[in-house]
Amino acid sequence: MSHRIGLVGKPSVGKSTFFNAATMNDVPEGAYPFTTIDPSVGEAYVRVPCAAPEFDEACTPSVGVCREGTRFVPVELVDVAGLVPGAHEGRGLGNQFLSDLNETDVLIHVVDFSGETDSEGERTTGHDPRTDIDFLEDELDAWYLTVLKKGIERFDTQYHGADPAIEESLGEQLSAFGIGPDELKQVILAEEIGLDPDAWTAADRAGLAHTIRTRTKPMVVAANKMDTETARANWETITDDPAYEHLSFVPVSAHAEKALKNAADAGVVTYTPGDDDFDIVDDVSPEQSAGLERVREHVDAYDSTGVQAALEAAVFDVLDRIAVFPGTASGAGDEKGVFRDCFLLPAGATTADFAHHIHSEIGEGLLHGIDCRTSRQIGTAHELAHRDVVELVSTNQ
Repeated sequence: MSHRIGLVGKPSVGKSTFFNAATMNDVPEGAYPFTTIDPSVGEAYVRVPCAAPEFDEACTPSVGVCREGTRFVPVELVDVAGLVPGAHEGRGLGNQFLSDLNETDVLIHVVDFSGETDSEGERTTGHDPRTDIDFLEDELDAWYLTVLKKGIERFDTQYHGADPAIEESLGEQLSAFGIGPDELKQVILAEEIGLDPDAWTAADRAGLAHTIRTRTKPMVVAANKMDTETARANWETITDDPAYEHLSFVPVSAHAEKALKNAADAGVVTYTPGDDDFDIVDDVSPEQSAGLERVREHVDAYDSTGVQAALEAAVFDVLDRIAVFPGTASGAGDEKGVFRDCFLLPAGATTADFAHHIHSEIGEGLLHGIDCRTSRQIGTAHELAHRDVVELVSTNQ
C-alpha cells in the first residue's frame, strides 16, 4: 500500500467509529478525550471498476478483493490521536500527533456536524462545527509557520558569500513536509512576495505557510453524524459558506456504515461498502428493523453512508490518483491468474512512471508499453489514463 490517509479530528466526534467502519478493526471507542492514544493503522479500500470483465476474464487480486466487477484496492488508514487546540505548542498529545500526521499523504477530518461535542470533546449542544474545521486548519498552519520561521532563521545566520537561494535553504528545512526546492520556489513566486525573506511581513509568512500546508496536507471534511436533523441543518449552512470553498465535504454516518457491515457479517443484510442500498435477507427483531430503516433513510438521502465516499474523495479527488492495471496484450496469465494487481498513480503518470513504480529494474530496462485494449504500442512518455491496462516491455523482465 503506497498511500496513507490520516484520519484526524478532535476527541469523541466518531473518528474511531469511522476507522472501525472503514477497516473493520476493533480499536477502542468512547465518549471521552484520548480514547485513542497511539495511532491505529488499518487497511481500508477504494473502489475501481475492474478491467477484467472487458477481457472476458475473472480477476485474481493479489491484494484486496473484487466483488461483482468492483475492485477494492487497499490503502492505509491511520487513526491519528491527540488533536486539541494548542497541539502545535505540545498541548495534549501535540508533538506525537504532528509526528504521526506528517507520515500521511492526505487527511480526512472527521467533524461532528450535529454540534454535540465541544472543542475539548465533551458532550454539549449547539456547538458550531465551523469552529472545529477552523481549529484544525489553524493548528496545521501554525505548525507549518513554526517550521518555516526556523528555516528563515537558519537562512539568516548562514554565510551568504555564495548567495544561497532561499528555496534551497527553506527546502531543506521543509523537506519533511514533502516539498522540494523547485516546488517551493513556484509557491513563493505565486504568492508574489519576492525571494528575499527579510522583506516578508508576518502576513506574508503566514500566507506562505498556509499555501505550503494546503499543497502538502490536502484535506477532506467527513461531516459525521449526518443522520441527525441538526447535522443536516449545519450542512446546508456550512457548505454554502464561501469561506470553505477550498475544502471538499462528504456527508457521513460512520455509525450507519458500521451497523451495515456488522449486519452483513451476521447474514442479516446484503451490502457492499459504498452501495446506495441494501437488502434485509433474514429475520430481525422490531428494534433491529427500526434501526436498519433509520440507516436506510440516511443512505437514501446521501446515496451511501459516506465512509467509502470520503476515502475515495481523498484518494481520487484530492490526491488526484488514477488506477492502472498491469496486463498482457494476449490476455494470457500464469498459474497465479490474471489482473492480479491494480496500482494507484498520480494523474499524469507516464508509462515510464508506471514501470518504475512496479520495479526500478523494469523501469531502467523499459522499451515501451502496450495498450492492452487496443494492442497498440505506447511510448515511455505516454500519459496514462484512469483504468488503463498496460503491458510493459522491458529488457529486465
